[in-house]
Amino acid sequence: CLALLDVMLPDIDGFEVCRRIRASGSKIGIIMLTAKSQEIDKVTGLMTGADDYVTKPFSPAELTARVDALVRRLGNDAGDKPSYEISSGPFLLNTRNRTLDKDGRRIKLTQVEYAIVKLFMQNPGRALSREDILAAVWGRDYDGELKIVDVNIRRLRIKIEDDTASPTYITTVWGFGYKWGA
Repeated sequence: CLALLDVMLPDIDGFEVCRRIRASGSKIGIIMLTAKSQEIDKVTGLMTGADDYVTKPFSPAELTARVDALVRRLGNDAGDKPSYEISSGPFLLNTRNRTLDKDGRRIKLTQVEYAIVKLFMQNPGRALSREDILAAVWGRDYDGELKIVDVNIRRLRIKIEDDTASPTYITTVWGFGYKWGA
């Protein structure tokens, strides 16, 4: 869990909110966001219990990186994996950044391929029918051909399988659909 606090809130300042959170004994991650960039303000924020202090203006990429870093630190202390990461075999799916890594190497996916991999990794070992995949990825209102699932599975296998002739990650359940076997 994480809190983003602005120092200049209307009724109570972010420093006081931070003090109260820490006084309650909460181990929640706290990042202060503020236009106050004086050194004393930064020091005050960190001394009241904030884990990080970001001054405006900041880029969304910087804030995301700082949030990710704090979540990693908090997760490592608790021995937990961040909730936005799904790992399976050599794969790591980051649902926040919408990326897939295999053995530490990034695999470029289309939006449809990402949605299929996410569906599989959220349902490991479960046989999913072509209809289930179609509904989950393209939506229930899609009135195109069911073969679109097979076409995209074939493209996805080219990207992730070691041997497409003998797939080990996306296996076929004959007459039904596919399942994730990493």
